[in-house]
Amino acid sequence: MSGKPMTIKSMPQDDQLISGHGACGGCGLSTAVNNVLRILGPNTVVYAPASCFLVFSAMYPTSALKVPFIYSAFENTGAVISGISAGFRKQGKDVTVVGIAGDGGTFDIGLQAVSGAAERNDDVIYVCVDNEAYMNTGTQRSGSTPFGAWTTTTPVGKKVQGKREHKKDMMSVITAQDVPYAATLSIAHPNDFVRKVEKAKAIEGFRFLHIMTPCTSGWKTEPSITYELARLAVETGMWTLYEVENGEKKITYRPKEMMPVENYLKLQGRFKHMSKADIEELQKWLCKRWNRHYNPNMVNGEGQEQKELAYAGEESEGL
Repeated sequence: MSGKPMTIKSMPQDDQLISGHGACGGCGLSTAVNNVLRILGPNTVVYAPASCFLVFSAMYPTSALKVPFIYSAFENTGAVISGISAGFRKQGKDVTVVGIAGDGGTFDIGLQAVSGAAERNDDVIYVCVDNEAYMNTGTQRSGSTPFGAWTTTTPVGKKVQGKREHKKDMMSVITAQDVPYAATLSIAHPNDFVRKVEKAKAIEGFRFLHIMTPCTSGWKTEPSITYELARLAVETGMWTLYEVENGEKKITYRPKEMMPVENYLKLQGRFKHMSKADIEELQKWLCKRWNRHYNPNMVNGEGQEQKELAYAGEESEGL
């Protein structure tokens, strides 16, 4: 990169994902993909596995993409983009190769392929658009689904209410392989978003962009609050914004104080069943992660310090 960093105002405005696609109203994924492709530009080849993105952007025989677009099997994103990149390199062509996969195709089904591409340091950009479940096939749980969330495979019953496991830390899986660049992004922080995509484009080797993309249908939310959900996710610690470049971690945004996670949960139907005990369990887990992320010198994130950090208001009575 040279000169002034790109901002949301100075970024290219030439859409590579054009209007008329089939995304739901309020879809965080379409917003994220549109802005990623604006920055990457027309000299780009896109690969997508089975996902919402594939379905709403490229239903045969039409496509909402202005750039070349390839689709193969669900688990193959890392492998296919590695092959495309090698093919262009053999031809002496400088083309940006990007894979855009959901959390199911990254955290679970496609984990072996993305791990292989990262370990080989293939010259590709891997974008995980994370809506925290297999939304395309009816909202089944993934390794990204948060604790307590309803999905069709973590239903709410009398004994078990929603998913009982916490979200997998995919960024740690990727950065453990010493990739040149990995970053988390939020559509609610547009300048941070733009800067990270611009930086990823300029770096050689394997680059990983992890974007939270709220889903109106799977999260059971109003389309008008997608941006607010993305913002609250960061303010409550459900999502953190940072980058790791050549092994060096840099926090790119830190909230002034940690908001209670209930402020985030109560806006989503997938959490409406959660009891006081489950909210406290999630809050405790978030506090540990918050302290580990923002206050790495704190021991275990336990005790009164943790409680003060977690709650800006009254304790939860459940949703």
